[in-house]
Amino acid sequence: MSKTDHPVTPAVRFLRQHKIEFVPHLYPYEERGGTAHSAHCLNVDEHAVVKTIVLQNEAKKGLIVLMHGDKQISTRKLGRLLGMKHIEPADPQQATKWTGYLVGGTSPFGCKTALPVYMERSITALDKIYINGGKRGFLVEISPIALNALAAEAVDVAAD
Repeated sequence: MSKTDHPVTPAVRFLRQHKIEFVPHLYPYEERGGTAHSAHCLNVDEHAVVKTIVLQNEAKKGLIVLMHGDKQISTRKLGRLLGMKHIEPADPQQATKWTGYLVGGTSPFGCKTALPVYMERSITALDKIYINGGKRGFLVEISPIALNALAAEAVDVAAD
């Protein structure tokens, strides 16, 4: 695959550096389209599209949660699990500052700041996942095993 087939983002550099095989997928980005839009464009199950959510705790420390596209995060469950009083989505500017990515194009790979990463446990049961490659309208298809490179902690924090 030539370098011109897809953007070369910090996420792509991370995947290459860690020798993680991936298949790039470009699609027309749609503001507020979310994982339903990307799943539709790629003709894949939204459950296999993994979103990267940047959150912050009461001390304004950042963290990342990887969640199925068709699920929501229970910040209450996450807070209890981590022993934190309050967890909320990070302000978009703060998320960009920590990750180096624009909201809608956030990848857990190649972030500017090392943030703790938590992933919904059931993601590991999938054969393959589609996760942001570091640019709006760009997903990479990888094995969930590749998330080991992030030292992601498996959690059960999907909202009921």
